[in-house]
Amino acid sequence: MAIRVNIDVMLAKRKMSVTELSERVGITMANLSILKNEKAKAIRFSTLEGICKALDCQPGDILEYTNEKE
Repeated sequence: MAIRVNIDVMLAKRKMSVTELSERVGITMANLSILKNEKAKAIRFSTLEGICKALDCQPGDILEYTNEKE
């Protein structure tokens, strides 16, 4: 996938658990796991906003484009 999801990096920087993030955002652990493991096909802006608010970061801190040919 050309879009990398760096939720783990931000969780480590903020010293926050996946459980705490899931509670703050109001997303199930299963859906958060799908995002973390880059299995998601899409993300709602409201979910992205909630994650950014909870982690005090920007969308670019969580989502990263990589060229698959590299």
